[in-house]
Amino acid sequence: MYRTERDPLGEHQVPASAYYGVQTQRALENFPISGLRAPSELVTATILVKKAAAAANMSTGQLPSDIGRAISTAADEILDGALRDQFVVDVYQAGAGTSHNMNANEVLANRAAELLGGRKGDYGLVHPNDHVNMSQSTNDVFPTATRVALLLGHGPLLQSARQLADALDAKSREFAGVLKVGRTHLQDAVPITLGEEFGGYAACIARAADDLEHASNALKELNLGATAVGTGLNASVRYAQAAIDVLRSLTSFDLRQAGNLFRVTQSMGDVAAYSGAMRRLSIELGKIASDFRLLSMGPRAGLSEIALPAVQPGSSIMPGKVNPSIPEMVNQVCYQVMGCDATVAMACEAGQLELNVMMPVIAWNALHSSRILRESMTALRTRTVEGITADAERSRELMDRSTAVATALSPHLGYAVTAEIAKEAVRTGRSIRQIVRDLGALSDAELDRLLDPNRMTIPEK
Repeated sequence: MYRTERDPLGEHQVPASAYYGVQTQRALENFPISGLRAPSELVTATILVKKAAAAANMSTGQLPSDIGRAISTAADEILDGALRDQFVVDVYQAGAGTSHNMNANEVLANRAAELLGGRKGDYGLVHPNDHVNMSQSTNDVFPTATRVALLLGHGPLLQSARQLADALDAKSREFAGVLKVGRTHLQDAVPITLGEEFGGYAACIARAADDLEHASNALKELNLGATAVGTGLNASVRYAQAAIDVLRSLTSFDLRQAGNLFRVTQSMGDVAAYSGAMRRLSIELGKIASDFRLLSMGPRAGLSEIALPAVQPGSSIMPGKVNPSIPEMVNQVCYQVMGCDATVAMACEAGQLELNVMMPVIAWNALHSSRILRESMTALRTRTVEGITADAERSRELMDRSTAVATALSPHLGYAVTAEIAKEAVRTGRSIRQIVRDLGALSDAELDRLLDPNRMTIPEK
């Protein structure tokens, strides 16, 4: 049932069937904290780094080719989906991600040993540190893997944001002729079209997506080859560029060595910036989701200017009730992303001297944000936005009842007089038009022109 392995702390038992080894087993026992494991993108990125390192070390002549090929084959198996259950270390672990790095080293070493005819736990053929971790340190592997993992998720996240922006823009064109009252401070304001409102939503998401794309560029700067503190100790001078070249080929990302290896080893600021861009996206997204809930509230006792697709019953006690379930989910995701970003920011600030040891919690929160943002935007687009319908009659009814159209009279009657007209309309229930006509201040033709809501939604030339 068990095998005995040895590390610098002595002998320890490891499950006989496990591909991980003694250092991973110690981490399992030390950190039974959350039950959360490394995100799949981080596992993939770490294995890509190990595969690139093996190729680079073979190219410099440091790693025997038979061992290097076995490590590469084992890496390919994991990239194809095998042995994923062997990455078992809790998210909340020792600083810098040493346990995660050793987990990967041990799984690759044990599988590579099997490929060479050996047994799990016998590191005479392939050693986790001497061979799999050759020319590396956790301090350059984990930052590189974090950046690559975020880049693996970046394309799908960006696509989800762009598609949502496009769907909102399509609705803005569909609703271009729907007149409604605008609202500021949750009070009636001047007329607007529903299309203009949705066009603003589309532009907000598009701008946030632009920020996200800009922030992703800095993630392509790597400290691979910096080893422990940035000096590159124990790595060949040719290793770093060779490893990055292989990693660039494996990922198709425009990866490059950082201009200052000490910066990228000391600082997780580039990840903080990317997390900040996701926070900005979540802020825009959450506001739009909240607006959908307001605009659709009813159906009889609220605004009801738009109707959202019904996706599930809304109550266990009230038959026929349908809630804005997807926007409610999106709001919750956005709050979570903002919380994750706060964790990332604090953990990034907590770096000390030559290293930030809080990298595991930084990576998990940033990757979690990326995943839930992506999926929530896709759900919002496909299960809400694309099916939104407008109630033009209801929108016009509310606009006609509003006193905010009096704003168009202010340049002609003065602010004070117009304010009195608006207050009288509220007090008496009479229309703005009726009150102005009774005052004799403007002709019917002038009133028709000034109180035309279509005119109010288009700037005068």
